Amino acid sequence: MKLAEYLARRRRARVAAVMLFALIMGFVSAAPPVVTGCQAQDLTPAPDTSMLSPAVSALAQEQQPAAQPLPEKWVCLTFDDGPSKTTPDVLSALNAAGVHATFFVVATGYNEKYLPLLAEAVSAGHQIALHSASHEYSDIYRSSDAYWEDIALLKERIAPYVDAESIRYLRFPGGSTNTVSRRYGGKGLMKQLKAEVEQKGWHWVDWNVCAEDAVGGHPSAGTIYRNVVHETGQQTNCIVLMHDSSSTHTTAEALPDIIRWYADSGYTFLTVAEALPLS
Repeated sequence: MKLAEYLARRRRARVAAVMLFALIMGFVSAAPPVVTGCQAQDLTPAPDTSMLSPAVSALAQEQQPAAQPLPEKWVCLTFDDGPSKTTPDVLSALNAAGVHATFFVVATGYNEKYLPLLAEAVSAGHQIALHSASHEYSDIYRSSDAYWEDIALLKERIAPYVDAESIRYLRFPGGSTNTVSRRYGGKGLMKQLKAEVEQKGWHWVDWNVCAEDAVGGHPSAGTIYRNVVHETGQQTNCIVLMHDSSSTHTTAEALPDIIRWYADSGYTFLTVAEALPLS
């Protein structure tokens, strides 16, 4: 065997091991697997296993005798950073396919005119979850108090359109293992925030498949589709990170093909709340 081929096989084996570990530990209250292209510098690095929360909570909820058993293969399509001018096209593709998704939303002030789309999403059966009001790392990650003030502002801004007080799912900007927060709130901030989310009885949610649609260069719909297929690989339980921001219109273009591929591959589409129910 040539040296290059041997090294390539070793690399694929290491990646597979990381993904298997992440599936065992659960998507909620656990660090995400390495996601090439979704980790701008200092955002979401390789998992830091010393900061993993106990995984038994998510697994126990899925294994409760009274709980509805999950299908063997399932996928959650999730969208960050909306609503925006891209959101109507995303909703149109989802609704045409009869697929429900989860939107981790922002309310920056710049997207105020698109916030009524949240009511439309809810009426169509989609899940609304929290992301950030400002999405400014230097503001929200200054301290625990600053983070929760941002979440409170987000809930206030979206309250006219959804039942904000009932929302119990969120995604940290940059992911739960981001390191950019250390510049502003110190090394222990993310560990503290994750603990506080769990103390509230909420879920924070990462991902194990990245569409790489928010990277520089504005990837084409075909590239986004191939990224999703490649990163899914042999995984049978997937949470896919995509975006419905104003700059990611090609994600909406790729969505019909992405949905068709998952359906043809035997996956059941679930919202995050359906896949990872609260206790």
